[in-house]
Amino acid sequence: MNPIKTLKTVGYLEGASFLILLFIAMPLKYFLDQPMAVSIVGALHGLLFVLYILVILYVYNVKKWPIMRAFLALVSSVLPFGPFIFDRKFLKD
Repeated sequence: MNPIKTLKTVGYLEGASFLILLFIAMPLKYFLDQPMAVSIVGALHGLLFVLYILVILYVYNVKKWPIMRAFLALVSSVLPFGPFIFDRKFLKD
């Protein structure tokens, strides 16, 4: 599979899991006393986050990215909507 396509796919999954965690699971926990939502979504998001970081490092090595692009990809992983914005601005097939 194409490394950039893999990064896009994992980025969308990681970004979506982060948004679900922030805007659905955490309100369920704190406003409706449903902590299980954060346990499930949080674990899934953690796995996808680690996978996203590993794929960024893989693409950095395979595609010989400039260090600043890899750094911006890493920063995007901790911002809401970050992977989506990074994809649109920096990733081309």
